[in-house]
Amino acid sequence: MHIGLIGLGKMGFNMRERLRKGGIEVTGLDRNPEVTDVGSLDELLTAIPAPRIIWVMVPAGEITNSVITELSEKLSAGDLVIDGGNSRFTEDQKHSALLDSKGIRFADCGVSGGVWGLQNGYGLMAGGAPEDIERALPVFDALRPEGERADSFVHVGDVGAGHYAKMVHNGIEYGLMQAYAEGYELLAAKEIVQDLPGTFRAWQKGTVVRSWLLDLMVKALDEDPGLQSIDDYVEDSGEGRWTVEEAIANAIPAPAITAALFARFASREDNSPAMKMVSALRHQFGGHATRPAK
Repeated sequence: MHIGLIGLGKMGFNMRERLRKGGIEVTGLDRNPEVTDVGSLDELLTAIPAPRIIWVMVPAGEITNSVITELSEKLSAGDLVIDGGNSRFTEDQKHSALLDSKGIRFADCGVSGGVWGLQNGYGLMAGGAPEDIERALPVFDALRPEGERADSFVHVGDVGAGHYAKMVHNGIEYGLMQAYAEGYELLAAKEIVQDLPGTFRAWQKGTVVRSWLLDLMVKALDEDPGLQSIDDYVEDSGEGRWTVEEAIANAIPAPAITAALFARFASREDNSPAMKMVSALRHQFGGHATRPAK
């Protein structure tokens, strides 16, 4: 199989490498001349055999809209576009309608794994017609971790369902990180606690709170025991807000996720050890930039 991949940033660059290791031929396009395989979209489309599969891995919003609009003008009937970025699920339906008017297929895929995906594989949540998901299965199989497909890949439902699942996934992530971070601040504030990093390390194997996030927390403390180099300002990339909005729209109580989102807002006003840890965790799993300590 030979696919096109548009967007070779932190995620897309590693995904191209993992796909190639998994036996998928990939031609990548990026504005950065140091990483791109071709110089233009026209060159990319010429390189991919028809019917084409084009995976879009660019920032959500206007950039994704412009890429999919341009693809709608240049692809052929029967080609398949997969949006693997963090688009809002409502945008998927608009993109699908635009492409469908030209006979072009569309699927969405939530991708989790951050900067560790090249090594560990990616968790994948796909939305779209069954025949389109089936057609792209070799791509999904190359990206996901080894083992049972159902442990790391799901066809969630129709167009938009993949990104909806990823949105909720990221909302849960907000709550988990906030809980770990608040525990960190409590331990750090108590004088009788003399080995803070060791406490978290001791939770990694036998306890009910063990997780990959906890492992990354230990790694962050190994690299910077007091988190002295990190400011407590924490960005939110959108999915947490969308999750809270969906909770309100569906009258679903989501107090933990909502509080975690509001804590990020509060981080922009206060000096908080807990929010330093949230910032450190976002850097560990996703490569998100931290702000230097003031």
